[in-house]
Amino acid sequence: MIEAINNIKKYCNSLTKYSRYKTREVKIGDIPLGGSNPIRIQSMTITDTMDTIATVEQTIRMVEAGCEYVRITAPSIKEAQNLENIKKELRTRGYDVPLIADIHFTPNAAELAARIVEKVRVNPGNYADKKRFDIIEYTDAQYEAELERIRAKFTPLVNICKEYGTAMRIGTNHGSLSDRIMSRYGDTPLGMVESALEFLRICEDNNYHNIVLSMKSSNPKVMVQAYRLLIQKMEKEGMNYPLHLGVTEAGGGEDGRIKSSMGIGTLLEDGIGDTIRVSLTEDPEFEAPVAISLAKRYDTRANHKPIKAIEQSPIDPFIYNIRKSFEILSIGGDNVPRVVADFSRRKIIGQTDLNDIGYFYDEPTDKWNLSDSAADLIYLGANLLPFDCPNGLNAIYNFSFWKGLNNPYNSYPLFTADEYLKEKLKSDELNFVSLNIENLTDEIKAKIKEDITAVIVLNTSNDHGMAEQRRVFFDFLNEEIQNPVIVKKSYTNTTFDDFKLYAATDLGALLIDGFGDGVWCEVTQITQEKKTDGNYVRSFIKKTESSEKIINRVLFGILQAARVRISKTEYIACPSCGRTLFDLQETTEMIRQRTEHLKGVKIAIMGCIVNGPGEMADADYGYVGSGPDKITLYKEKDIVRRNVPAKEAVNALIDLIREDGKWTEPKDIK
Repeated sequence: MIEAINNIKKYCNSLTKYSRYKTREVKIGDIPLGGSNPIRIQSMTITDTMDTIATVEQTIRMVEAGCEYVRITAPSIKEAQNLENIKKELRTRGYDVPLIADIHFTPNAAELAARIVEKVRVNPGNYADKKRFDIIEYTDAQYEAELERIRAKFTPLVNICKEYGTAMRIGTNHGSLSDRIMSRYGDTPLGMVESALEFLRICEDNNYHNIVLSMKSSNPKVMVQAYRLLIQKMEKEGMNYPLHLGVTEAGGGEDGRIKSSMGIGTLLEDGIGDTIRVSLTEDPEFEAPVAISLAKRYDTRANHKPIKAIEQSPIDPFIYNIRKSFEILSIGGDNVPRVVADFSRRKIIGQTDLNDIGYFYDEPTDKWNLSDSAADLIYLGANLLPFDCPNGLNAIYNFSFWKGLNNPYNSYPLFTADEYLKEKLKSDELNFVSLNIENLTDEIKAKIKEDITAVIVLNTSNDHGMAEQRRVFFDFLNEEIQNPVIVKKSYTNTTFDDFKLYAATDLGALLIDGFGDGVWCEVTQITQEKKTDGNYVRSFIKKTESSEKIINRVLFGILQAARVRISKTEYIACPSCGRTLFDLQETTEMIRQRTEHLKGVKIAIMGCIVNGPGEMADADYGYVGSGPDKITLYKEKDIVRRNVPAKEAVNALIDLIREDGKWTEPKDIK
């Protein structure tokens, strides 16, 4: 049981048995949050808050898509006032969805909104603090004086919320930590947690407890560590406030869904989270179905096959460390995680079949060209590859088939546990052994530990598979088994749209804790693509795409989101709201089309300045709305050009990348 784990590492009920982390209940209108309530779904409008009808109609679409709460930006007093008109119109139309006012720099707007809507969201880094990226050395007395200043500015809102029964979310954003927090704690999960706790303690001192907390970052690793640390800190102070989960500025499309699922899903796997907002650079009605798919997966999770409890976690869950493994033919060691393509159910006819996994054969030169997302290994089962394996790609066959090959060059066997123990014939270089928690006996662990050619393929059939595989990794750490491990997951009776959410959760949760030298997925029995009543499920799967192509792309997307293997440009794009100063979806797509070939470059695209400068620190370049038709360009968190006309801004961004020597011309590898 988790109670036996060092308290210093405790952040959930159990690391092996699925159990919702119990928080206090918070009243938000007629829909309570936390406690024994289900995981709630929410999103945020992107309309101009002053456009009452547009905001009301978008809110209705969001409710129809599954939103239980709707957040609306109120950047100034006039927008806060108009919340009353929006609420009245919604009630007239028969919608009583609780509304949340999103506040950043304007305490007077928050104080007004708290009298109108059911909940207000404040960002500690923006509400009462300075954010100029100045490093200031505070004495303890000076720091305490700053806290008293914040207390004086924040307490009026607390008292209004108490009087009107209004809930509050204290929402820390990694990209908007104040100078004061950054100076004392740095740009860290601890800084995020302390930023929220300072405001939370003020609330408690005023006997106000109708509070929800969030720790958002565009980096899933940082986000997960911050939530875990927040729970650990709350437990020490006797607090148990509900948690709002989200990966901020996740972007759109498939990448946005993968990144969001990795952060949110990792926490859900450990029973953490009371409400979800999936932040996509898309219309908000497309966010709710993703959140619903993530949450619904845990409706029956508590019935999973038992997993042996862990008495003491061998890792620090608040700090990222990679499990040490030795290298076997570029697998493990200091190498990036490898990707396995599964062709065991598809007979390969010719070289073009490998296009789906990033290999392109040029017949005139008799050479192969590789994309940046070319698989490293191909599992063929008992299907013979009818041509020589391309350089850079190694084939895996079932042992019973491999031992009959005449020329097993670049080909290696996959053993079952029994075969590995009994068979004498093995490859001198590389052997894969398929194992799970049930057949990992002391005998086989002892043999593998001494075998410098053995790569473990770790399987699971448990509904709580991530926790089971993590439990095996804990054993490997405790027993100093350092063979490389490829994590394998199988999915049946699912859609490809759900597959990418689930795989990002299952594999991503392990990668975030530093586990896994490779990834492998098989997907069978694909069901009909699902649709909600409002038809708000957006698919990025083309009917002409093979399953192998989809899986390969998703696996590389997962490694990219975990930041353990970079194969393409990364976009940190906010989801838009009423503060946005340009069309985010259109602009993001325009920038993507011009820059998506720049492997490893991170570009942040922000609609306004709210989180812009802070997020620039996590990106190489920033494109931020600074006024009507005006863009400010950043290099990391430093401003390079101000007020660039929007029609010139994309070219100016590319010029900036050129000046840094990071620009290359796009080319077709085919």
